[in-house]
Amino acid sequence: MAVNIRTFAIILVLDLSKPNELWPTMESLLQVTRNHVDRIISKLGQNSSKIATEIKRKMWNNVPKDHPDRELIDPFPIPLVIIGSKYDLFHDFDSEMKKIIYKTLRFVAHYYGASLAFTSKSEALWLKTRALINHLAFGFDRSKSMSVDSSKPLFIPAGMDSLSQIGPPPAADSDIGKLHAQTPLDLWKKVFGKAFPPKNVGIFKEARDPAQDPQYAEYEVDAMRSQKNEELEQYKRNAAKTWKEIEFDS
Repeated sequence: MAVNIRTFAIILVLDLSKPNELWPTMESLLQVTRNHVDRIISKLGQNSSKIATEIKRKMWNNVPKDHPDRELIDPFPIPLVIIGSKYDLFHDFDSEMKKIIYKTLRFVAHYYGASLAFTSKSEALWLKTRALINHLAFGFDRSKSMSVDSSKPLFIPAGMDSLSQIGPPPAADSDIGKLHAQTPLDLWKKVFGKAFPPKNVGIFKEARDPAQDPQYAEYEVDAMRSQKNEELEQYKRNAAKTWKEIEFDS
C-alpha cells in the first residue's frame, strides 16, 4: 500500500435509514483509516520526503487558497467520497430529522474535503455517484453539478461547499457558544448526538485531550493548537449568532 498510496481513495458508505448509527459508524471507520494512512505517510516521509510532501499538498487540491474555511477544515489525507445509501427510505423521514442529517453530513464532508452523494436504487443517482468514483479512479473530468436542495438527494463534489452555505449546527434548544468542543467537528458531533443518541453510548464519552497533556508539550505544535482554538471559538460565536438570528426571523 505504501507504494500505491498516491493513487488510493476511500469510499465510505453510510446507511441513511439508521440515523442513530450514522455518526458512530462514520467516526470509527474514518479514525481507523486515517490513523493507518497517517502511519504510511509518516513512514514514506522517512524514505522519501518528496512523496510525503506531494500527498500532503494534494490534500488541499480541492480547497482554493482563498477559501474562507481553509483554517477551520481538516482534509482527509487521501481522496474521500461519502455515500449516503438507502435514500428511498430516508426520503420518508420527518422533515426536521432530514434537515439535521442533511446539514450534518454536508458539514462532515466539507470538513474532510470529501465529496458527498446520496444514492438509492435509482439508476440516475447511481450514475452521478459513479461519476465521482470514475473521476478518482480513472481521472475522468470531475462533475461540476451540485445539489443541496433539502427535498432532493445531496450531491456535492469536494470543495464546492462552504460553512456559510451549510449554516450553523441545528441546535435551537441550546446555546452553541457554551458547548465544550475541541474542533468544529466535535461541536457538530455533540449537536448531532443530542438529536440522534447512538445506541452504543460509550462511543460518545468524553476522551482526555492529549493536546492538554504536559508530557506532550511542544512549542510550535502548542502555538498552532492555540491558534486553532481561537478560530474554533470564533466559529462557535458566529454560529451561535447566526442561529439566534434564524430563530428570531422565523
